[in-house]
Amino acid sequence: MTKSVLNVEGITCKHCSGAVKTAVGALAGVASVEVNLESKTVTVEYDDTQIAFDAIAEAIEDQGYDVM
Repeated sequence: MTKSVLNVEGITCKHCSGAVKTAVGALAGVASVEVNLESKTVTVEYDDTQIAFDAIAEAIEDQGYDVM
């Protein structure tokens, strides 16, 4: 398993957190998703043989947030 911490602009509330968790959590190979509203980070644990980091970032950006 690979663990990545992404800095994400625009996450400000529980709705934002839920949208990101749902979108990323639905991807094949993702084991866990944690959103920290204070630090504006998303921590994702995933199997990098099943999914690429870029696909995770794209899923977040598709929800309207910017991965830095």
